[in-house]
Amino acid sequence: MRTKDQGFTLIEMMLVVIIIGVLASLVMPRLVGRTEQAKIAAVKADIEANIPLALDLFSSDIGRYPTAEEGLMALRANPGSLDKWGGAYLKRDPKDPWGNPYNYRSPGSHNTDYDLYSSGPNGIDDGGSGDDVGNW
Repeated sequence: MRTKDQGFTLIEMMLVVIIIGVLASLVMPRLVGRTEQAKIAAVKADIEANIPLALDLFSSDIGRYPTAEEGLMALRANPGSLDKWGGAYLKRDPKDPWGNPYNYRSPGSHNTDYDLYSSGPNGIDDGGSGDDVGNW
């Protein structure tokens, strides 16, 4: 029996540290690499739902999608001469999880109305190829 004055021995403390280390070594490989998958899932959600919804609302108000010159920033601020602009259509700047702006082309080369894509983890605009994630 322990008395109030006694603490844990060095061996008991070492056993606890070893057990925590073994558990961490089992869990960590499953968690590592998930952040990149989560970022790609977030990009797909933005490209397939969030930004297209804002683009459709813009098109509904203005009668057309933003031009390539206006870009996605037309969803955040009136580009100047649009009387029926009813935005802001997006609450935040359209940037991917890697901090790069989404690429937007109108008319698109893959789609009739517009192409929307992220440059991916490497941040290099490959024109929609390589590790880019797009709406086609």
